[in-house]
Amino acid sequence: MTEPVFPDKSKMPDDNALANVLGKKWALYERMYQFLEDDFGNIHKEWKFYMKKTGWSLKILQKKRNILFLGPQKGFFRVTFIFGKKAQAVIENSDLPDNIKKTLRDARQYMEGKGLQIEVKLVKDLNIVKKLIRIKLEN
Repeated sequence: MTEPVFPDKSKMPDDNALANVLGKKWALYERMYQFLEDDFGNIHKEWKFYMKKTGWSLKILQKKRNILFLGPQKGFFRVTFIFGKKAQAVIENSDLPDNIKKTLRDARQYMEGKGLQIEVKLVKDLNIVKKLIRIKLEN
């Protein structure tokens, strides 16, 4: 696991800090957030510090519903989803890449669902995340 980019619990990051860490990939984050606002509305974000080994994460919600968790990294970001059984079935029957389906299939089942993590480094990664957001919010 990589070192957290925001390890200090006493210093909550903001958009400027996130933009600085993401560098050129800030544009991918902005596109993802704009997609959420444009297509689904009532979107907001909360910075959360869960533990020192992961540092600060950005939680994105629609009203009170968790959509995703964003883990900032130097020059890219990770998006983590939790999918319930209905969304898992939709993903399994979708045109998403087989490696995404297999990762979800092999993930441990928790009460709230199965977790799936995607590294966003390229536009194609963002397109997968957008499909997953749509599945999450429509199921």
